[in-house]
Amino acid sequence: MDTIFTLLMILIMIASVLLVIVVMAQNPKGGGLSSTFGGASSTQFGVQRTNDFMEKSTWTLGAIIIVLILISVVVTGKPKQVAPAIPQAPTKEAPAGKAPASESSAPVSVPANK
Repeated sequence: MDTIFTLLMILIMIASVLLVIVVMAQNPKGGGLSSTFGGASSTQFGVQRTNDFMEKSTWTLGAIIIVLILISVVVTGKPKQVAPAIPQAPTKEAPAGKAPASESSAPVSVPANK
C-alpha cells in the first residue's frame, strides 16, 4: 500500500505542476485584480479570450487532481491488517464450593491442596 500511495502522490504533484503551467500560460481576460492595480486594459495587448484547448486542459487537470486525491483516500483509508487485541489481565475467580454428594456408590478422588 505504501508504493501505491507514493505513486498517487507523484501523479498528483505532476498534475499540479502542469495545472500551474497551463494557468500561467493563459492570456488574461481582463477585469479582476490586474485592472484594479495596473489600470491598463488587456485589449491593448491583443487576444482577450483564451484558447478552448487551454480552458479544457485547465478543467481536465483540475478534475484529474480531484480524482487522484479521492482514489488515494480510498486506497489508503482501509487498514489491511487487524490490530492485535489488547491482552487482558486474567480475572481471579472465587474458589468453587463443594459439589453436593452424588448418589453413586463409586468413590470420588479429590486432589490434595498444596
